[in-house]
This record gives sequence, C-alpha cells and structure tokens, in this order.
Amino acid sequence: MKITVCIGSSCHLKGSRQIVEELQRLIADHDVKDKVELSGTFCMNNCTNGVCVTVDQASYSLTPETTESFFATEILPAL
Repeated sequence: MKITVCIGSSCHLKGSRQIVEELQRLIADHDVKDKVELSGTFCMNNCTNGVCVTVDQASYSLTPETTESFFATEILPAL
C-alpha cells in the first residue's frame, strides 16, 4: 500500500508536516513498515480541500486532527 502526502506550499500551511510525522508514528506503532510505503509529493492540484493524501489511487483530505482516525478506519482495515 502506498500513501502519498502533498507537501506543496498550500498543504504545508495546513499541516502536511504534522500529518507525515503522525503517519510515520502510526506506521511504526502498528509495525506495518513492511506493508506501507509513505512518500511525499508536491502539488496534487486539489489545494482547496486541505492536505491532500492518496492511498494507492484513492484521494482523501486530512488535517492533523483527523489523521489518527483516518489511519484506523482506512489504512488498518485495508492491510
């Protein structure tokens, strides 16, 4: 599974760095490093919807506050 987080300027201002750090922590805490590839990319052309995140081909909009629940509801069940 590949998770890509936008780190472009708009998403950066909305907390992409905190989201990346939280995802790194959650991946380590759940010991799924061998199943999840986390990467960053620049603008995903969806700037108005917060921090853009894709999981494989599906798009999501996250905030630092919603990252943990997103991981629990979208990532862990898919593994």
